[in-house]
Amino acid sequence: MRHDPELVAETRAWLVKAHRDLASGNVVLAAEASLTGDATFHAQQAAEKAMKGFLTWHGQVFRKTHNLIELGEACARLDPSLELLLRQAAGLTDYSWKFRYPGEPEEPSDREARDALETARAVYEAVLARLPAEVRP
Repeated sequence: MRHDPELVAETRAWLVKAHRDLASGNVVLAAEASLTGDATFHAQQAAEKAMKGFLTWHGQVFRKTHNLIELGEACARLDPSLELLLRQAAGLTDYSWKFRYPGEPEEPSDREARDALETARAVYEAVLARLPAEVRP
């Protein structure tokens, strides 16, 4: 079954951006241990964009937000099997701003950054598994 090409393109665009954020998070973490805050930011962004891709595919309007609790709840209403994972991913929300500005808390540990990237990857892969192949990057 062929889907609307515009919907396919818009959904794929979100997923491409999510994939790039995952890759960026891994690159900066591998490049320098002091960049753990940047890695957690990219983890949050990857999860956010994967969720927005899922919502886009399902025709769900969402506001401009970095709040993974809000986005996760909207995704879980569409597919309750995602709920547990998206609750776990909600913990990434603060990485959209935390560690991004001077005077903020100390950088996260390497383990915290790696865990954040693992969670984001799990969200990305779960979303991909629930969407048709034609939207995958």
